[in-house]
Amino acid sequence: MLSPPKKILLGTISTSSVELRDILKAWTAVSLAFGILLSGGQLFSAAFALSVVISGATVGIGFLLHELAHKLVAQRYGCFAEFRSFDQFLIVSILMSFFGFVIAAPGAVMISGPVGVRRNGRISVAGPATNIALAFGFLSVLYLQPAGLLAQVCYYGMYINAFLALFNMLPFWNFDGAKVWPWNKLVYFSVIGIAGALMMMLPYVKP
Repeated sequence: MLSPPKKILLGTISTSSVELRDILKAWTAVSLAFGILLSGGQLFSAAFALSVVISGATVGIGFLLHELAHKLVAQRYGCFAEFRSFDQFLIVSILMSFFGFVIAAPGAVMISGPVGVRRNGRISVAGPATNIALAFGFLSVLYLQPAGLLAQVCYYGMYINAFLALFNMLPFWNFDGAKVWPWNKLVYFSVIGIAGALMMMLPYVKP
């Protein structure tokens, strides 16, 4: 059972200093991991600096809204819900990025309250569904054929959000898919299919 820390209200959203610290920690680590991945591990290059900036923006949007979606749906059901980082996985993600792969498991929204299979499934699918919506948003801008930095931000925004949606639907451990699968198989395969289709579209929209 979670022991709720002192609350901080940001508008209508209830959070805490612990949650804000863990979000910042996870955001920084995942941005670095994707920056390393996208730059091919060239740490002392302009490409790495640009990749970290792009990753920070796109991962920031995708990661924050993914976790916020979980949190808001859980709180709507009357649950205590706060994000906690998985520090070991943050380190592993950064190390694995040098080998061309990112383990996108920076943490999870911890929930305490009246949650059954149905509610847990709905809370869990909210995150990947948000990433899919963001990926479509970036895709729609790409169809306008933007140039320069905007084109790169939109492309990697689509890539990162589609990847986050697909990766988080793994049906085991603490991933979202492990809670969506027992609740609704149709929803599970729909999210997998849409996220997979977005990933397959990437070569055709690359600037």
